[in-house]
Amino acid sequence: MTVFRPGLVPTLVVAVLLPMLVLLGFWQLQRAEQKRQLLDTYAQHRNAAPLSVEQLLNSPEPAFRRVQLRGHLDAQHSLLLDNRIRDGKVGVELLQPFQDLASGQWLLLNRGWIEWPSRRTPPVFSTPDQLLELEGWVYESPGAPFQLHADPTHADWPRLITAVFPARLWAELGRSGSADEIRIQPGPVAYQADWSVIATGMGPEKHTAYAVQWFAMALALCGLYLYLGWHNAQEKRHGNGHQSA
Repeated sequence: MTVFRPGLVPTLVVAVLLPMLVLLGFWQLQRAEQKRQLLDTYAQHRNAAPLSVEQLLNSPEPAFRRVQLRGHLDAQHSLLLDNRIRDGKVGVELLQPFQDLASGQWLLLNRGWIEWPSRRTPPVFSTPDQLLELEGWVYESPGAPFQLHADPTHADWPRLITAVFPARLWAELGRSGSADEIRIQPGPVAYQADWSVIATGMGPEKHTAYAVQWFAMALALCGLYLYLGWHNAQEKRHGNGHQSA
């Protein structure tokens, strides 16, 4: 009778790696489903009529809602979201506080991408001081923003940042405002505002493909483990047969 003999080391390796590979596969499937739901919500809310700021603030699901804006930009507290790449060029996204006249509330408006080829000179932008009537939409990130370290607080303006947290800005400035980032539509006030909801090439199908790869690796690991067990058992049986002879 052939006894399954994979060996101690292969058994330990499989015990560690197999659950990890399976978990990674299911995590990628979960990410794919999250992005499918996000895209569905985006399509549904973008086709709906725009809301007022007050309606937006009272909405239970503000993500990707369109909003009508009428008010003034604050040029004194500009944020520059660093390391934004467009068409292979490095730049920043310009975010500025905007006070809505009807509600008195503050919103953080993303005016779009600005090229910044050299760090030796600051990025060039201007801020209109007249009353503005704009349309924007609420951006919701598909995941928590990644930061190697937290952005410094109370730095000079315009301030370079690596992630957008409107609530922190309002707390620092002592203002009442929305915790969401508002991306404005292309127009005279916007810079390069060709927004994408999710990163190019990272749609649900990409995560599904990654999941298939992780599951395939798990299957290959199981196959190799079974082969080693069978092969070692055969070697052991043949060795015992030669000794008996």
